[in-house]
Amino acid sequence: MHTPPSTPAAAPACIPDFRSRPRDFLRALFDAAVRSAQPLEGMRAWLPAPPKGRTLVLGAGKAGGAMAQALEALWPGDAPLSGLVLTRYGHIPPRPAGLAQRIEVVEAAHPVPDAAGLAAAQRILALTRGLSADDLVLCLISGGGSALLTLPCDGLTLHDKQRINRALLDSGAQISEMNCVRKHLSRIKGGRLALACAPARVLTLAISDVPGDDPGVIASGPTVPDASHCAHALAILARYGIDVPAAARAALEAGTLETPKPGDARFAGHCLQLIATPWQALEAAAATARAAGLAVHVLSDEIEGEACEVGRVHAALARS
Repeated sequence: MHTPPSTPAAAPACIPDFRSRPRDFLRALFDAAVRSAQPLEGMRAWLPAPPKGRTLVLGAGKAGGAMAQALEALWPGDAPLSGLVLTRYGHIPPRPAGLAQRIEVVEAAHPVPDAAGLAAAQRILALTRGLSADDLVLCLISGGGSALLTLPCDGLTLHDKQRINRALLDSGAQISEMNCVRKHLSRIKGGRLALACAPARVLTLAISDVPGDDPGVIASGPTVPDASHCAHALAILARYGIDVPAAARAALEAGTLETPKPGDARFAGHCLQLIATPWQALEAAAATARAAGLAVHVLSDEIEGEACEVGRVHAALARS
């Protein structure tokens, strides 16, 4: 269950003239898009009241530090709040003066996982032990979580996951294909984190960075059921010529690494809300350009490819 935000951020009052200051104007468009994705306002509408029990915060992604700070600012000061969120090296924002830190934020490598990510994923899974039906788990998920939140399945080592991750990155596979493989070779992705939180209620607040905003693709969907199967992961590995250790391949072929599926009763009562999406960012930039008097055409939020190549296509369209 999710409802994408639909209202873009308002255009800034003072927009640089695109004729005399084109670089400043383009920067204003970029800033408007980024501002629309900031978690503070997007998160505000979806936070529930504090539960009868404890509130545990778990999360992973490049926006993890900013999301954790937004939650700390919005959560009632007299309500218990604790947890662990994982983000990329160098992505913890400066802490606002007077904002108490109640959620631990740690850093790890992206896009290829490292030992710090493995240790954090182990700690996150360990924090789910002992939860009760009175407790609430707030999961803060954003792009980059797939690489950061690494916890290999039986038969795989961290070195194996690093090698497979590099091969997937080099293969040209779509993000949905990469994350299908990642889900089936993980002990925490593909809905497994949510199942570990039972019997607590789980609310996932997510920032999308994927075409179509599929919650199962964002960070490999650690808190949502997965419609793909081991056979799909095997087909992707074969398509791109990526080898996996014999034990993991045998487990995929036997279906023992299958992920929990849609309709699984264990996800009853869980909820996911998208607090920021690519379309919202595009519309925020478009609103700024329209306010400057330009005709705007938003092509799509599902364009994939190397940014430099996509940029050339967009430039050619603009010139024509």
